[in-house]
Amino acid sequence: MTHPSEPHTSTESSAHFFLEGLVEAGIEYLFCNLGTDHATLIEELARAKALGRKTPTIITCPHENVAIHMAGAYAALTGKGQGVLVHVDAGTANAVMGMHNLMRSRVPVLLMAGRSPHTVHGELVGSRDNYVHFVQDPFDMASLVRPYTKWEYSLPSGVVAKEVVRRAHSVMHSDPQGPVYLTLPRETLAEAWEPQQVQSFSAEGYGPVHVGSSSLAQLKAVALQLIQAQDPMLVTSYLGRSATAFNALGELAELLGIRVYEYSSTHNCISRENVWFSGFDPSRGFGQTDVGMLLDTDVPWLPKYSKPESHTQWIHVDIDPIKKDFPLWGFATHTRIQANTATWLLDLLEVAKGLVTPEHQARVAKRREQAVSLHTQRAQKLKGEASEAGQVGAINPSFLCQTLNALIGEDDIVVNEAIRHSPNVMNHLVRNRPQTLFASAGGGLGYSGGMALGFKLANPKARVIQMVGDGGFHFSTPSSVYAVAQAQKLPIFTVVIDNGGWQAVKEATLRVHPDGYAAKTQEFNARLSGEKRNFEMVGQAFGAHAERVDDPAQLAPAIKRCLAAVDQGQAAVMVVQVPKLYN
Repeated sequence: MTHPSEPHTSTESSAHFFLEGLVEAGIEYLFCNLGTDHATLIEELARAKALGRKTPTIITCPHENVAIHMAGAYAALTGKGQGVLVHVDAGTANAVMGMHNLMRSRVPVLLMAGRSPHTVHGELVGSRDNYVHFVQDPFDMASLVRPYTKWEYSLPSGVVAKEVVRRAHSVMHSDPQGPVYLTLPRETLAEAWEPQQVQSFSAEGYGPVHVGSSSLAQLKAVALQLIQAQDPMLVTSYLGRSATAFNALGELAELLGIRVYEYSSTHNCISRENVWFSGFDPSRGFGQTDVGMLLDTDVPWLPKYSKPESHTQWIHVDIDPIKKDFPLWGFATHTRIQANTATWLLDLLEVAKGLVTPEHQARVAKRREQAVSLHTQRAQKLKGEASEAGQVGAINPSFLCQTLNALIGEDDIVVNEAIRHSPNVMNHLVRNRPQTLFASAGGGLGYSGGMALGFKLANPKARVIQMVGDGGFHFSTPSSVYAVAQAQKLPIFTVVIDNGGWQAVKEATLRVHPDGYAAKTQEFNARLSGEKRNFEMVGQAFGAHAERVDDPAQLAPAIKRCLAAVDQGQAAVMVVQVPKLYN
């Protein structure tokens, strides 16, 4: 509709209706790196601001890697998928690795890219007027992200702008959730339409589809199988994305006496204080297990190194039990159920409570005694690992994580991209509350900086701590991370674990060629060399507090200074020197 302060006009641009569609769909933020393809969108955003119209809030990101991971983290914490707007094929290419991570993490995000004009001679508003319009027009731009999307489309006309947005929004939020991709031709965005030509499409009529629980008969069968089991175990990786599932799992483990393992976990899935939490190596429980459960896990163990007993009966409950995006999977299960694990666990608890017997509870009590003993032993072992501080120039990573753990709050959020040192983070940065530990399920490094910003945006009251290796820090486009942190007032605390290279590359080579030339000569081409590598100064260049620590005695004071800076609204970067990769 025409605003009273404007000259009367009966038409609006496709870009106008597109922005209205985003608002109607509930898109609150657009994480943007704009270009020549977005001219009419930029005009309509400026016009809307001048006239007091609502649009999504614009977060300008100097690099698309930050934009895509910010949006993903915001969605992971709130459940609300957001928009990312990038520049033609170039911006899409910069966002591809993030799309891979979001697809594997099953996170809803709408990635949108403008398209170079398709008219050359000035036939339409928005025709080509720049050299890059000729070179940024590939034959199949969507092929860059097609392996990592649930849906992709190109906006054909402004008359369907709101319908297309609703469709994208519903597909990305339907189970299993995941990213979608939409391209926006420049001339299409500049088209004019009468308001009555462009319809709205409500969530009530066109909204997402969600997976629920399973039948009462199936719930009862699973409950009886677990109740009759002599020593059940459970493996999970991403069940903790739901606080409801996190709490229900802890209650189920206590009720039925189930040992719980996390493997390659992207979330904390059970409180570390729960006596049934058994650590991160499921193979330790294979020998005595007669009934096992896989709940929300993509890779529950590595079959090359760990093989369950042949007599174990496995139950698999997952939002995606068939693993439709995995060409090969390779884990045999005997019962497979597609379900929302939060809903399913609540239903299973209700059924199981009506079936437990005194005889079963007596068995659970005996198992619990053993679980308490093992839990205590594990805690003592971890305490011993962290008791040695290390030495100057080689701080013990476990000591680092334990020291940090003692200084942060129970609701603070940890983003784990420590890679080689992830076990140190998982074991010694103890997160007992749901949704306080996150990682990526994908294989693309450089995600944690953008994710930390997204979590801070979604939960401003929480401190957000980014744990990242020196190699991952390079990948994360850190200048963009701290530029956004400063501009948007999103203070995060980055801990760079500096071991001088990519330890994972070295270890992978040794696993395949343990006695080869690389092992004999220590030539793995994974060393980060150079006279100066002052990572903390990257953050400092954009207003962050900077620390470098190589003495264990100075670690706690440096952490306190960083946390004080963050609490006062300033981002902080602390580089910690741990034992070198090539020592």
